[in-house]
Formats: sequence, structure tokens, C-alpha cells
Amino acid sequence: MALDLGTPVLVVDDYATMVRIIRNLLKQLGFEDVDEASDGTDALTKLRARKYGLVISDWNMEPMTGYELLRHVRADEDLKTTPFIMVTAESKTENVIAAKKAGVDNYIVKPFNAQTLRTKIEAVCGN
Repeated sequence: MALDLGTPVLVVDDYATMVRIIRNLLKQLGFEDVDEASDGTDALTKLRARKYGLVISDWNMEPMTGYELLRHVRADEDLKTTPFIMVTAESKTENVIAAKKAGVDNYIVKPFNAQTLRTKIEAVCGN
């Protein structure tokens, strides 16, 4: 499925600066419709209210982590096919394996730039 630049993207991170960075990188790549959520619980509410073409979520958040959010998304009949990219500061092998088993589409380790983000989005959405 190719991702249309008009497709809504949901950025999930409890750190406002990181949300702003990802939003700016997405804008550089041509994405205009970007929503944000401050944690997994907030993100789930938004995902159930609107159809997103891509979720970019941080791993470490409270009260619901990105990993827990991913598991909820994959268990939900209406959301399970939503492309999901996990962002984390840690590149621990066990985290990558756990995320893959839970159905993550791709994984980005911070810090990253627009080109890395583009490559990951293209890998997930087939652009």
C-alpha cells in the first residue's frame, strides 16, 4: 500500500520536543495532516475516532507505552492493518525482537534525520 502524502499520520510521544521534531521531519517529507498523542491511551482514543495511514510511536511513555499501544492496535480488528513504526532511544535487541513479534512494521533508533524517516516510511508503505 503506497502512502499518500495527504494520508493522516499520528505521532505518539510524551516528549513534546520529540513530537515537534518528528512533525517537522514529516513536513519536510511532504506530509501535511499530522496529529499527535501524548501517550498510548490518548493514541488509542484518536485511532478509534479517525482512520490513520501511519502511526509513529515512541516506545517509552507513561501510562501506556508504545509497545502496549502496538499490542492493542494489532489486537483490534479495525486497526490491526495500520502501518506502525516504533521509535526508541534504545536499540536493545530484545526490544526489537519483542516489537517485531508484536507486529511492528519498522523500527527507528533516535536520533534520526528526515532521510532515515523517509526510508523507514517507504519500507513500510511501499512508496
